[in-house]
Amino acid sequence: MRDRFGRNIEYMRISVTDRCNLRCIYCMPEEGVPCVSHSDILTYDEIRRICRIGSELGITRIKLTGGEPLVRCNLPDLVGMLNGTPGIEQVTLTTNGTLLKEKVNELVSKGLDSVNISVDTTDPVRYHEITRGGNLQDVFDGMESALVYPSLKLKVNCVPMKDMPAETYIQLALLAKDRDIDVRFIEMMPIGSGRDFTGVNGNEIYSMLTERFGRAEKCTGQFGNGPAVYVRFPGFQGKIGFISAVTHQFCSECNRIRLTSEGYLKACLQYETGADLRKLLRTGAEDGQIKQVMSRVIYEKPACHHFADPSIYEEQKFETKDMSQIGG
Repeated sequence: MRDRFGRNIEYMRISVTDRCNLRCIYCMPEEGVPCVSHSDILTYDEIRRICRIGSELGITRIKLTGGEPLVRCNLPDLVGMLNGTPGIEQVTLTTNGTLLKEKVNELVSKGLDSVNISVDTTDPVRYHEITRGGNLQDVFDGMESALVYPSLKLKVNCVPMKDMPAETYIQLALLAKDRDIDVRFIEMMPIGSGRDFTGVNGNEIYSMLTERFGRAEKCTGQFGNGPAVYVRFPGFQGKIGFISAVTHQFCSECNRIRLTSEGYLKACLQYETGADLRKLLRTGAEDGQIKQVMSRVIYEKPACHHFADPSIYEEQKFETKDMSQIGG
């Protein structure tokens, strides 16, 4: 389906839980956030129903997120359910990777197409500080277990922060040198706790990498569901990607909507506006009614975000929750 600006909306990010086994400093407070009761989170059957209705509107690709999606019981079952839904062509996952080793075999057997692992440093001590307790070796074990499966595309996501040494990003990029891993650098977005941190923009990271690895070749083609721009450095097997939502706004090409774990459909990460699908599901709404509401949210999708213009925050209903609560 196309929105009022002619954008083809075909991709839905679905948060399956607001809970996480880490406490990353830019994602949630150290004490965590009040957890939503299990009864208030969408069931797998409810998620499948929304995806089935969404597929009738042109949604073909699903990304499962959290919180940390792998803390939810039986997540591979949901992957299988969605893969069996007519019209859904791809199911992928974003995870912190700490639980991936024990889950990857079943995820792949249920048809998972791709996994993104979030990690911001290869230094175990600094990783422990950023995540407030995480064990980096668990992440590396998850990466290695994923690489066993040639059908499973593996990407690493990093959110660069000021005051981190350049070597941090050099070492992360090197994960793509000898293995088929794409490493992406994602600009810090001023959502929730992220407003308290200063990120490093994609141009700065690119300069650091070219100084070490030489001139990169820009990659052409479609390499995923999102807006990443990819390059390949000499001698690298994998690609390096840049998602520069703040400095290089790509809203004119946005193809996504988002569903929170509580069933709230959001057309844009930054705005509170959307629709409560859980209420419709649990008050006996027919598929046609839900489809109509989803269609309206898609059609009324905002033209763009205003991450680079904090002066207007008080003028519009911008999202106030942390990333873990909205499935960023």
